[in-house]
Amino acid sequence: MTDSIWPLDWPVGGGQRAGRAYLKAEPEDFRVDEILPLPPGVAGEHLCLYIEKRGDNTEYLARQLAALAGCRPMDVSFCGLKDRHAVTRQWFSLYRPGMEAEDDALIRQIGVQWPVREKTRLARKLRRGDHQANHFRIRLRDVQGEREAIESGLERLVVHGCPNYFGTQRFGHQGGNLDQAARMDPSRMGAGHRRKRRPGRHNGGGQNAKNVLYFSAARSFLFNEVLARRVADGSWQRMMDGEPEGSGVPTGPMWGDGGTLASGAQEQLEREVVGHWPSLLRLFVDTRMKPERRPLVCQPEGMTWQWSDSGHLNLAFTLPPGQYATTVLGDLFELENA
Repeated sequence: MTDSIWPLDWPVGGGQRAGRAYLKAEPEDFRVDEILPLPPGVAGEHLCLYIEKRGDNTEYLARQLAALAGCRPMDVSFCGLKDRHAVTRQWFSLYRPGMEAEDDALIRQIGVQWPVREKTRLARKLRRGDHQANHFRIRLRDVQGEREAIESGLERLVVHGCPNYFGTQRFGHQGGNLDQAARMDPSRMGAGHRRKRRPGRHNGGGQNAKNVLYFSAARSFLFNEVLARRVADGSWQRMMDGEPEGSGVPTGPMWGDGGTLASGAQEQLEREVVGHWPSLLRLFVDTRMKPERRPLVCQPEGMTWQWSDSGHLNLAFTLPPGQYATTVLGDLFELENA
């Protein structure tokens, strides 16, 4: 086995997909609202803005906000990355101590291009994963397939959820991020993870940031491979012997130093699966990154759907941070980006 071709089409929860559909023909077809109830306030060093963007990625907007506010890029924070080809609303925090009197002028300046829907001030910056959830409103166009089978699949998703795969966008075009991960020097990756950032250093720049991206892709791929095995053998919705204590739900490995937190039969299965990818496993030898766990089941909340007269399918549902709407949709449809 070689690592030159990465399997990125993993088995689905229902055995087979029920249809085909076009996704993101227009940004308005994919709407995301970040859910993070913040208390109203006028005190605190960090100005927090709930901003709507269309066709821009999160990191680009963060850089533009820093330029408009006259602060360093590292002084702008957010909870998570949102899709570019979409209409999204999310919170940003800007470090602006003692500048409360200038907030409204800055908001008007930002609003010329990006509507600001809410504002408040906090004593601390936003951090990755601070948000409670993401709410999605999605239109699938030109849906093909038997409507009865699609309806049955949607009802299955409501009751049983779907495999909680990382979305393929994490792996880059044709697995390019995995190619880069397989070429990385493990010793440099270990040093990069242990090294503390220097004051004033921008978190998103430099080769180290790229290495973190590639490392994350490798870690996510190994999780997906283990989950795919569990889907194939029918065990992805139940806890196995050896599930780490306190999990409460079936989980899979986010690989780290020492490999996995599982034991017994589950540890044996996980080590067997990831053992097929030695070029990725070698990255974890010296990172000092603790092994973690991730739920195997993605359970969309409050899922509703409605058919349009033109054959489009409108869906709405909510997911916790770190779970992918495209994973939910891809469990039922062969998706094509229009």
